[in-house]
Parts: sequence; C-alpha cells; structure tokens
Amino acid sequence: MAFSDHKKKRSAKIGMSPGSLVYVGEKRVEKVKITVIDYDEKQYQKKTVERIEDTFPFRDSRTVTWINIDGLHEVSIPEAISRHFNIHPLVVEDILSTHQRPKIEIFDDYIFIILKMIRYDPKEEEINMEQVSLILGKNFVITFQETEGDVFDPLRVRIENGKGRARKSGPDYLAYAILDILVDNYFLVLEVLGEEIESLETAVLEDHDPALIERIHNLKRQLIDLRKAIWPLREVIGNLQRSESPLITKTIGRFVGDLHDHVMQTIDALETYREMTSSILDIYLTMMSNRMNEVMKVLTIIATIFIPLSFLAGVYGMNFDTSISPFNMPELESPYGYIIFWSLAVAIGVGLLIFFRRKRWI
Repeated sequence: MAFSDHKKKRSAKIGMSPGSLVYVGEKRVEKVKITVIDYDEKQYQKKTVERIEDTFPFRDSRTVTWINIDGLHEVSIPEAISRHFNIHPLVVEDILSTHQRPKIEIFDDYIFIILKMIRYDPKEEEINMEQVSLILGKNFVITFQETEGDVFDPLRVRIENGKGRARKSGPDYLAYAILDILVDNYFLVLEVLGEEIESLETAVLEDHDPALIERIHNLKRQLIDLRKAIWPLREVIGNLQRSESPLITKTIGRFVGDLHDHVMQTIDALETYREMTSSILDIYLTMMSNRMNEVMKVLTIIATIFIPLSFLAGVYGMNFDTSISPFNMPELESPYGYIIFWSLAVAIGVGLLIFFRRKRWI
C-alpha cells in the first residue's frame, strides 16, 4: 500500500467514535470469499458459502469449525460476525485496520490475535506482507485475510486427510497450527533474504557498480519491514503461552512454547541479517572511499609534478628582450636552451617521483 493511500485511509477515521467500522486498506472490487471447514475425528466437510449468515449455525456445534474470510472491504460481514459471535466492536475495528501491529487480546470467551503473513514473490522478486486476524472461540476459529490466497494449504490438506493431531484436537490446536505455519513461512522468506545477502556480499567485493547501493538499501528496507512484523510476535506468543485462558489446554500450551522458540530463532536470524546488511553497506562505502582516495592520490601526484614545470614554463614563456638589457634572461639566446629546458623538466619530474617513492607515498 502506498504511503499516501495509507495516510488518506487513516485520515477518514479522524473524529469518529471508538469502534467505528471503517475499512483501512487497499480498495478492492472482488467478491468476499467465505470458506467453512468443519470437522472432528470422524467427519469432515468443506464448503464455500455465499452469505455470512450461513456460518452462524456453526457457533454452537460440537465439532471444530474454521471460518476463513478472504476480503475485508465489505464491512457488513465483520459487523455481522461481531453481533452473532459476541465479538467486541473494537476488535472488529482492529480487523478492518490493516496497518495494525501484531498483538494479542485475551477475553473471557475468545482470544483475538493479529499477525502478518509474509510471502516471497519470485516473479516480482519482492516480499508481500498481509495482515491476518484470528479469533479463537470455544469450538471455532475465524480468520480474516485481506485477499484470497495464503500459506495454509498444507494445513488444510492435513485436516482433510486426517493426518497429524488436527482432527483429534480442538480449536486451540487449529489456532496453534495456523500460527505455526505462518512462522515457518518466515524461515522461508529469511532464507531467500540470506541468499540475497550472500550474493550482495560477493558482488560488493568483486564489483563497484553504483547499482549495488540501491540493492543494499532495498534489502535494508525489507528487513525493517520484517522486523516490524516479527519482533512483536515474541510478546504475542509469550502472552499466549502464559495465558490461563480455558480456551488453551495444557497440551497445546507445550506446543505454544515450541512456537515461541521458533519465533526467537527467526528474530535471531533477522538481527543477524540486519547486521550483515549494515556491514555490507559499510564495506561498499569504504571501498568506494578508498577508490576515490586512490584517484585523488594519482591526481595530486600529477599536479605536484607539474607545479614546478608550470613555473619554469611560465618564467621562460615571458617576452623578455635581451637587446635592451643583458639581464633580461640571457638564456633565451642559448642555442641549446630548448634542450636544456626539457632536460631540466624531465629531471625535476623524475626526481619528484623518486622522492615520492622513498617517502612511500606511491
């Protein structure tokens, strides 16, 4: 999202009362997609519904229900969910504000989490970041995404095939699995950035292309964006781990502890890459400075050699007339004056080069 658009969207909320439902994000025209996955250990069903009201019966079902909503621009849908699932209006307001910092809010009957889904686009060679909001209830999980398309397909396949713990566990495990797959995807993005850093490091040492500075600054910007998305997760997962909410069982609490370790690993890798990028920038600037110093040294040597030669050429280039006075440069009448002048000039130049060499200036 462009900064001007982001600023314009936020300014639209100025003066409104808290809890006012205004979508803050890129303009969308596509239809909102609502997908429902309902399952337990024995049965599984997946369907796409046309109306948000079709999801309401799943609120009180004994099975685990995952309601995924792709698209936030139709404000009436989150508003309807807020009324039927007893979600606080301020929570819905945060869901519609796509610039939110990752955070967690624990209520009596549900847990609200905001985090970022980060994916690398190999075609555009850039990182795409999208806000994902998650609500964990007694027997349901609701996720909100800005656009269609995500990284959850492996989880959906596991649920459909009945592999792993998903079908045997409750909604708290589903919420954990969603968080876990998002964090695992952070590692994939960091691996791509790590390869880019290694490539940049080699290029800086072998080449002096000015375009490298743009690549370095672009990489630094991406790392800053990642830091804003990943660092708050340490607090989010830590609060979830320490939570005494009845929605999180002790078994899932152990999984959340492992997830916290993964988040710390991504933070360590991220900080390492930031330091490496800063070092590469320092190396590039130092090499460019050294190169400039070498150029200036050569130019200074040339100028220093030509200073006495210019002096001699200036003196003997004056229009003195020896017929007026014998003291008006009698050397001008010497038949070997031209040869003497060049011999003296060469001797001065060579002498200065020898002097510079002995001083180890060159």
